Amino acid sequence: MSATVLVVGAAGAVVAVATGGLVLAGVATDVHRARAAADLGALAAAGPLVGGGPPDCSAAGDVATRNGARLVACGAGEDGSVLVRVSVTLDAVGWPGLPRAVDATARAGPEAGGGGGR
Repeated sequence: MSATVLVVGAAGAVVAVATGGLVLAGVATDVHRARAAADLGALAAAGPLVGGGPPDCSAAGDVATRNGARLVACGAGEDGSVLVRVSVTLDAVGWPGLPRAVDATARAGPEAGGGGGR
């Protein structure tokens, strides 16, 4: 009988550790999704900067939405670039110690200093 209790306890511990690992893997996926959405959104918004126009924040919003994120902020930087911030709601909402969402920020535009080569 004591062996049964030990086996059930060990199985429960394995399930708990595996569940925690899967939750952390999901959070890592959400963080990468936020970073990718911010990067792609900044690139989309920076398109008109090539011709001297203002950033296209609606394009950044579309790209963010298509990548599972929500556009939080978009605007021109002081150096002629565009700054984009997005937020992704975590799939593991409700787990203790985890935030509800992760944010990511990206910049796109001309190279700082205006240099072209290395």
